[in-house]
Amino acid sequence: MSVTIKDVAREANVAPSTVSRVISDSPRISEQTKRKVRKVMEELGYHINYNGRVLVSQSTQTIGIVTKVSTVHSFDNPFFSELLRGISDACHEEDYSIYLTTGNTEEAIFKEVVKMVQGKRVDGVIVLYSREDDKVVPYLRDCNFPFVMIGKPVNRAGETMFVDNDNILASKEVTDYLIQLGHERIGFIGGDSHFEVARDRLEGFRQALANGHLEEDKNLQKNIQSGLADADQVVEELLQVKDPPTGLVITDDYNALTVMRALTSKGLKLPEDMSIVGFNNTMIARLSNPALTTVDTQSFQLGHESARSLIDLLNRPDMIKKSVIIPTVIVERDSCHPRKTIKQTD
Repeated sequence: MSVTIKDVAREANVAPSTVSRVISDSPRISEQTKRKVRKVMEELGYHINYNGRVLVSQSTQTIGIVTKVSTVHSFDNPFFSELLRGISDACHEEDYSIYLTTGNTEEAIFKEVVKMVQGKRVDGVIVLYSREDDKVVPYLRDCNFPFVMIGKPVNRAGETMFVDNDNILASKEVTDYLIQLGHERIGFIGGDSHFEVARDRLEGFRQALANGHLEEDKNLQKNIQSGLADADQVVEELLQVKDPPTGLVITDDYNALTVMRALTSKGLKLPEDMSIVGFNNTMIARLSNPALTTVDTQSFQLGHESARSLIDLLNRPDMIKKSVIIPTVIVERDSCHPRKTIKQTD
């Protein structure tokens, strides 16, 4: 037979109502009493009946997580795993569960979000992206449903709670890093241009070239949206340019690894023939050969802060919609090499 609140109350020598208030962390109960009751709960093996709590409090203690694409594909990229680890850590601290979308298309994911909201399956939602022509965020706004975004909103940023990096500055700084190494022909390989992060990082790249008085060649700007085949094609196109790049800014470690593999298959030596920088400082950046110089976006902290912000919003619905900017830092490894400038002689 399962242990009940009355069993805990009897063993702790308190009223059942006191046990209930301890479970809900009521400020009316002293910390000493809370410790005593929680110790008894642990000793007796008492587990909270969450179904009962939902009926009483109208709270599911669950946070929905909306991904770009299906979680099956997302888990291929360690950046997503780190985001999720940060979210999970913050949720664990506050006794929240998580609910992941699993759709394989944008429409399927949108329908899942509608079910989350209309079915009251979650208390709030974390949207792991910011994209133009997105249906999810406008729907959440129309429903006045609590949500936080990872990424700067495409519009109405002042009305939206979000967590992000300064992606323009981060991209500018890492492009400057290659310029300082003597590279004058620098290529840019971004992700899907429908996402705000991709546009911001391209803007930072362009600003760095302009500040360094370097020509911006659109032939050296490419996008990778889906896997190894795209990387092979992008490398082929870059190497066929009349004056190929000697350095590459690639806005995701996962894509950087696929590009490095494609370059070596073409016989290029890294970093002697091509210097490469990535983004996110995931595990594969350390394990690649050569080890990848990358921008640490602190992906765990992005996830953790997004969950903390949402839980704060759930506890205080009238709070000001804040934005949190997580700082970035360049982690230098072995994938970049100084470019020797050949001086012209008369």
